[in-house]
Amino acid sequence: MNHSDKLNSIKHIRPNALFVLRGDEVEWLDETQVEPTDKEIKDGLIAYQAAQKAETEAKATAKAAAEGKLTAEEAALLLS
Repeated sequence: MNHSDKLNSIKHIRPNALFVLRGDEVEWLDETQVEPTDKEIKDGLIAYQAAQKAETEAKATAKAAAEGKLTAEEAALLLS
């Protein structure tokens, strides 16, 4: 997992957490949230990537619907 992936994963699973990522090492500074385990970070990356994909697809569907390429019903089916 590269630096950017690890950073995005932690930010996704622990929103607003206080931490520093130096290379591959996490320095946890947050006193209200628990530091994620390596497994949570790996699983979080999968969830983050899925959320990004869903957001991209939703934007594309909305854009196509706005351009009249899809009916409202077709757009709703694609988003469900």
